[in-house]
Amino acid sequence: MIRVLFICMGNICRSPTAHGVFRQLVLEKGLQSEIGVDSAGTHAYHVGRQPDGRSMETALKRGIDIRDLVARRVEASDYEEFDYLLVMDKDNFSIVNYEAPERYRSKVKYLLDYATKCAFKEVPDPYYGEGNGFERVIDMIEDACNGLLIEIKEKERLS
Repeated sequence: MIRVLFICMGNICRSPTAHGVFRQLVLEKGLQSEIGVDSAGTHAYHVGRQPDGRSMETALKRGIDIRDLVARRVEASDYEEFDYLLVMDKDNFSIVNYEAPERYRSKVKYLLDYATKCAFKEVPDPYYGEGNGFERVIDMIEDACNGLLIEIKEKERLS
């Protein structure tokens, strides 16, 4: 099984949104027995909590239910267990790259490395923002998750 871990700071906005979006794509393609999905944070601020209400609301508007997700921190075992460690920004990248044993650092990438329409490298944190920040974030995440699934299907020869 291919395992994908989405990582942001607190695991309540960006990474659970990516978790939900990618999980939905995997389900729609019938690949849930071949691709596993999870999310985590680099910090333990919100461990045990549901995603931010604004993230849940934005995802639900797009038919993606993330209310079942619970925040957790990245664990040492994640570096070995997951094939893709996809971070949202440079701070997450630095932390994960520092904490990961050297032999697993090649698994660490930016989620937006897989975007096909978005030219940005980082998914901005909408937590303290106002306005349509959560909509902008889910747009970026949907684009990258579609590109990621294409990459995995081609690389792993999945149908």
